[in-house]
Amino acid sequence: MEKELLKLENEFARAVTSNNADTLDRLLADDWIIVEPDGSIIDKARFLEVIRSGALSHESMKSTDLKVRVYGNTAVVTGLTTSKGKFMGQDFTSCECATDIFVKQAERWQCIFTQLTRFTKK
Repeated sequence: MEKELLKLENEFARAVTSNNADTLDRLLADDWIIVEPDGSIIDKARFLEVIRSGALSHESMKSTDLKVRVYGNTAVVTGLTTSKGKFMGQDFTSCECATDIFVKQAERWQCIFTQLTRFTKK
């Protein structure tokens, strides 16, 4: 299961960097939300909207130090994600601790929740 979940994480990163909203739609549960580092919450529909419109685009997204923990039909994947891209025409780079929660239903894993925490080295 660990390999399957890591494959999904890599597929997500590829879909984000290629602005592939259809793949993201498949990987994310309908009620998926993301909690941004500033505490704001974005739902799946809004996330896909900014991807499709081009308001959010990524030049790169890479995750390291990925750890997978599986609890029956639920899994938690954590790692350090660095991204570079544009949002609303403004360049950004970020380094965040990311937590994704997956649930397996009907023989398929989907992400139901993502939490990002800004990472700064001291």
